[in-house]
Formats: sequence, structure tokens, C-alpha cells
Amino acid sequence: MEKAMKRDQIQTNDRQLACALIHSEEGQDYLKGMCAAANYAWVNRSSMTFLARQAFARCFNTTPDDLDMHLIYDVSHNIAKVEEHMMSDGKQKTLLVHRKGATRAFPPHHPLIPVDYQLTGQPVLIGGTMGTCSYVLTGTEQGMKETFGSTCHGAGRALSRAKSRRNLNWYEVLDDLREKGIAIRVASPKLVQEE
Repeated sequence: MEKAMKRDQIQTNDRQLACALIHSEEGQDYLKGMCAAANYAWVNRSSMTFLARQAFARCFNTTPDDLDMHLIYDVSHNIAKVEEHMMSDGKQKTLLVHRKGATRAFPPHHPLIPVDYQLTGQPVLIGGTMGTCSYVLTGTEQGMKETFGSTCHGAGRALSRAKSRRNLNWYEVLDDLREKGIAIRVASPKLVQEE
């Protein structure tokens, strides 16, 4: 990407950002790779849903259908999508909106959201950190105008995983969660400090 940015004289306001022209070889390679990753993520979420349904069925000695366990909503994040958006000059424009650390949050009656959510707007699931609240929101017209219908998809990280491992004691993290009434199961207690 850096070579493409130099070649095409692209500058960003943050050195951590990188980009390429959409129709360049680098841009097309990125989009293809991103699509492959999105497909992988969708299959992973579908597999987890299947396995969760099977586990509940075994636990309650019935079938997933009899349990009426249906997927309520599924949405991708950290993905680029081609979309139509109204610009500040009042003109409609086709854009490639890349939501890194973000997800879609479209308002009620938007044609790209499922029928079930046409009256409320697109559900937005914002996970908190361990020990803080999570939120279920919906997209709004104001958000559509100001952010191309985008919002964060989680609380974000206060520390990198490496810094967390260096600075936090896993037993203190577990004690803190226990004091808040939060139970956690993990393969290795040491993994708790990474999250």
C-alpha cells in the first residue's frame, strides 16, 4: 500500500492509515482479500450458531427447531461496501465506505435493511468491555447524514494484548469481575488479561 500511495501521490492525515485507488491493482487485491475474509467470518459465525443450537438441543434433549432458536441478526464489521450516499451538496454519490472498527447503522425505511427492521432501523450491537455494559441501538437519519450510516462496533481496546499481558495480573482481573458479579469460563485463566 505504501508504494501505491507514493506512486499515486496519496496522503493521509494519520501515518497509521493506508489506502490505494479502488481500481488500482493494489486496491482490487485488497478488496478481493477483504471479501475472502468476510466470507470466512460469515462461515465462522454460521458455524458457531449451528454448534450453539446443537449444544442447547443436547442439553434439553430436543431439537434446535423445537427450541425455536433462530438467528435474530447478523452484521459484518471492518468491511468496505459500495453504497449510495447523499453528499452535503445534495447530490447522490456512489462511494466505497470502509468501516474499520465500525459497522453499518442504517435508519428506518432504508432499502438495504431487512423488512423486520424497516420500522425501527438497523440494529447496532455495541459490546462493552469485560465489566461494562453493552448496548443495542438503531441507526438514525442524522447518523446517515453525518457518518454514512456508520457507528463503532465495540468498546475498543484500552491496551494492546501485549501490554495487557505485561500490565495486568489475571487473578486480579478475575477477582475484579467476581466482585461485579460476572462469571467467566476460559480455557486458561491467563487468557483473561488479554481481553
